[in-house]
Amino acid sequence: MNQEKLIHVAKEMRDKSYAPFSKYTVGASVKTEDGSIIGGCNVESASYGLTCCAERIALYNTISQGFSKIKAMAVASENGGFPCGACRQVIWELCGDIPILIIDNQNKIKETSSQALLPDAFDKNNLT
Repeated sequence: MNQEKLIHVAKEMRDKSYAPFSKYTVGASVKTEDGSIIGGCNVESASYGLTCCAERIALYNTISQGFSKIKAMAVASENGGFPCGACRQVIWELCGDIPILIIDNQNKIKETSSQALLPDAFDKNNLT
């Protein structure tokens, strides 16, 4: 996988973040089956529960543009923070097991996978 563009877009998305309360900017990007790279940034709300993470926004942007097969994700933040629980669930449901790159301000990259982030995930296969 060509990681450079995926990482570059995730880092660019941080600049678009709307984080007036936490000041914690996050950018994310996903790579689709055809090689398209689509990004998203976190958007905070004064009603904190309405805040949406960069990972979910990147995924929702991807789906809204008509893509359904996601091959990889990158997440960029100041300290290399990993996706929250809600994002882990959405990543699993929309992507299955994909590689996920976590990038910090020093360009240190940690590579993981959605399966490692959410072992024994609950998904449509658990519904009867």
